[in-house]
Amino acid sequence: MNRRILGKSGFAVSEVGLGCWQFGGDFGGMPEETAFEIMNTAVENGVDFFDTADVYGAGISEELIGRFAKQCSAPLTIATKYGRWSDVFPDNYTRDNMRKAIEDAQKRLQVDTLDLLQLHCIPTEYLRQGDVFDWLREFKEEGLIKHFGASVETVEEGLICLEQEGLLSLQVIFNIFRSKLITELLPQAKAKGVGIIARLPLASGLLAGKYTQETTFAETDHRNYNRDGKFFNVGETFAGLPFEKGVELADKLKLMVPENMNLAQMALRWILDHDAVTAIIPGSSRSEQTQTNAAISELPQLSKELHEKLADFYEQEVKQHIRGPY
Repeated sequence: MNRRILGKSGFAVSEVGLGCWQFGGDFGGMPEETAFEIMNTAVENGVDFFDTADVYGAGISEELIGRFAKQCSAPLTIATKYGRWSDVFPDNYTRDNMRKAIEDAQKRLQVDTLDLLQLHCIPTEYLRQGDVFDWLREFKEEGLIKHFGASVETVEEGLICLEQEGLLSLQVIFNIFRSKLITELLPQAKAKGVGIIARLPLASGLLAGKYTQETTFAETDHRNYNRDGKFFNVGETFAGLPFEKGVELADKLKLMVPENMNLAQMALRWILDHDAVTAIIPGSSRSEQTQTNAAISELPQLSKELHEKLADFYEQEVKQHIRGPY
């Protein structure tokens, strides 16, 4: 497993991390035994960077990670998030409730200091006002958090955050289907020494290439209830593509996959080929999937010709179908 430095003042993490949304039950629930098996497999394959949030299962994801980390012999870096609880989102951000959220997360994760606290897709106006960043700097000085970053929905929000002193990282939706960031945001983040954490690297599974037009999802799965953005930003589900169009586009991409790779491997390797990216955080529902994701670190970079072909594909076939803030 290759490791990269997260931000100019940060720490080394595995370039393939583990997204832990699924531990909170957003895909219909996950037994603790399964979650621990996935985390054990991740660690055994060199993954030491876990990403979660306080709202994933109303704290369940953090609790599971906290219990696992206590009995894990390998050091882990755990990133969590603040800003989407119903008592603060969308317009009740205060220093006091941020402090309480930090203290609650510390209890669930069983730590005295959070490794990385990220603002969790809070409204643009609050990013622009900047008070939330002042509080983060204060809490870093107090030792409640080691570092802070922001998870954002749009290029505009990312650029606003990049102006903030002390920002360690940006978490962004970045994949073959959602590559607008390459032009402006990634170069500026690299120039400022801000790490990039890429979420939804497989576009909610579209880029695994296993869905068909007949594929269905559980009622409790966001791939069912949020596919048209009824509950949160549509970009967080299938990268903003209509499901049927996403399946069609994924089938076309299969024709571009190099020998000895599958579509998912090509899609994940494509992200890691961008040197502004520090880590990808694919989720997984099975330990076998976790092992396969970790192995992406060992694959060779894609050819320049393939990168150019995929860029053309995005421009000609994909970008006009993306919905939601971007």
